[in-house]
Amino acid sequence: MRSASPWLTGTSDRCGPDPCATLGDDVQELDKIAERLIADRKVRALAAIGSHGTDLQWQGSVPTLLTFERGLLSAQTETRAGIQVRRLPFEKLELWREWDTAQQEAPLAVLATGRLLYDPTGNLGRIQRLLLSLGPERRALYRQELLAQAQTRLDEARSELGRGRGVPEQLLALVTAREVALSQLYPALLSVLHLWPESEVRLPHVWRAVAGLRFPKSVYGLERLYAFGGPEEARRCLLATRGLGLVEQERRARAAFTAGYYDGAVRLLRDEAATLHRADLSRWTLISAARQGKLSQLIGLERSPIGPVALDIAQELLEDVREAR
Repeated sequence: MRSASPWLTGTSDRCGPDPCATLGDDVQELDKIAERLIADRKVRALAAIGSHGTDLQWQGSVPTLLTFERGLLSAQTETRAGIQVRRLPFEKLELWREWDTAQQEAPLAVLATGRLLYDPTGNLGRIQRLLLSLGPERRALYRQELLAQAQTRLDEARSELGRGRGVPEQLLALVTAREVALSQLYPALLSVLHLWPESEVRLPHVWRAVAGLRFPKSVYGLERLYAFGGPEEARRCLLATRGLGLVEQERRARAAFTAGYYDGAVRLLRDEAATLHRADLSRWTLISAARQGKLSQLIGLERSPIGPVALDIAQELLEDVREAR
């Protein structure tokens, strides 16, 4: 049987930067689950994904496996003994060999950066080679498509804002600006470098390290939309999660805070609060003052640009990404 653990190096997700006693337990448990998945006839490909087990591992890294399985109708995620397993339908393994299909629906960063553990058909490896060998012309077309999608969303947001200038519309404009920045503009920016954006708690720290020197204006635009405020703002956001059903998100953000990734914690909580409580933002005047106060802190109402200002910043960011600056 193919070994499922040659990639497992580095430190445990529950340790600091130095090796600790729990590393062996992590390796053994992950190895057991990987071996069981490989032995399962439904599993047709297996990869390790995320920062756990790499040189970029930190105390908040979560051991994560990606599978392609027969019999699945849609993507599923489950946790086994502290190890996350992301399951995808086997049919996608064939479909995503074609770039036109993959760019529309595949988790490109995950596929491009995963460490293959089991790939009897060879299709997962083919997908990875496709992504890693995209030429400048294809990447330019991909970038243009992302920018066009971003422009469409910003135009629609302006239209929605024009029909109402109350607090809900102002907040939702900010949320849309952030979504466009992360879903379309940041990936478009990284396509210049032929890199794929992975979504994790440390995202702001990653975009500074990866793109800050090369594209300072674009990175500055991303920072403006989130209005980071160091450990003080992170601490306030953590306190504001109470009673809002953000238990798992608070746990992940607190791990980032403890490690010193303060802006990563804030970014995570801002986006997760907006996603889970969008209905509250839409009916802002109808929710309690206490709930308003907590969501105001999490979204960054007092610090962040809202309404047309947020959309203008996103538009400037789009132009900066287009010009690669």
